[in-house]
Amino acid sequence: MDLTQETAARFAQAALGHVAREYPHKLDHVMDGDADVAPPRELHPCFFGSFDWHSCVHGWWTLLTLRRLFPESDEARAIETLARETFTTDKLAVELAYAQRPSSRGFERPYGWGWLLYLHHEAARHDEEWAARLEPLARHFAQAFKDYLAVLTYPVFVGTHYNTAFALTLAREWAETRDPELVETIDTWADRVFAERSNYAGWEPGGDEFLSPVLSAALLMRNVLSRVDFARWFAGLVLDNGWLERLQPASVSDRSDGKIAHLEGLNLSRAWALRAMLPALSHAEDRDLLDGCANAHLEAALPHVTGDYMGEHWLASFALLALLEKP
Repeated sequence: MDLTQETAARFAQAALGHVAREYPHKLDHVMDGDADVAPPRELHPCFFGSFDWHSCVHGWWTLLTLRRLFPESDEARAIETLARETFTTDKLAVELAYAQRPSSRGFERPYGWGWLLYLHHEAARHDEEWAARLEPLARHFAQAFKDYLAVLTYPVFVGTHYNTAFALTLAREWAETRDPELVETIDTWADRVFAERSNYAGWEPGGDEFLSPVLSAALLMRNVLSRVDFARWFAGLVLDNGWLERLQPASVSDRSDGKIAHLEGLNLSRAWALRAMLPALSHAEDRDLLDGCANAHLEAALPHVTGDYMGEHWLASFALLALLEKP
């Protein structure tokens, strides 16, 4: 399964329709007093759309990625115009000031942090000022990750926004060419908390999860361990006990329910993780297993990326992650 121009246009049109749509909106906002009561567009002049801050951030990642991949499309021109209006110095200064509030220590931790770094990583691939203007905010969250991992004794091993491994996977890719200290911090922490894990028998999926706890951890460890060590570790985690052979796409009963619609994202994020890990495995039968499982999950979810706002405001990002990962 590849990303076609038709699919890219569908994703881009959906994201263009929501990154600047303020309502409905779900705020992650701690108020210290009456002065902090404000609408989303004032609190977050760049990322006030897409139902919530983090979805707006990765909606923008989707748009910039599609602009780069399909630069001659009508959508690319619309993306460029909106990005120039959005990523201004003044607007991003407000975003940074909000993130620096003492009351914002836990704001969007860690999911939104990881996506902001990933957005900056993509913005740097464009011949515009967007990356330079986003960099202070990215550097703020990079330091926040270091501070967080210094006190995070145990991983948050759930399939929702609080999942530690997923955010660290995004952050680590950003840091590889920008922040060797963050790479070392992530690798040391991940090795400590995940390297001795084996024989996974978790009860997946939870009813509102959009990430697989175990595959999110495995995707992070693919980057932390050598190829040989990863293949051995992954076999002991989910291959030897048959867990992966039994894995089936999640069934989504109500796509208009925001929490239940998370399961569509689970199918897409599983597909992304499985596709990304394929090259790290040595045995053809293991690669075939992962490839078949990834394709089944993609086939189950791709038709439903657009169509209802509760999924449409975020699912394209996860579909794009999976489609861009070449098996």
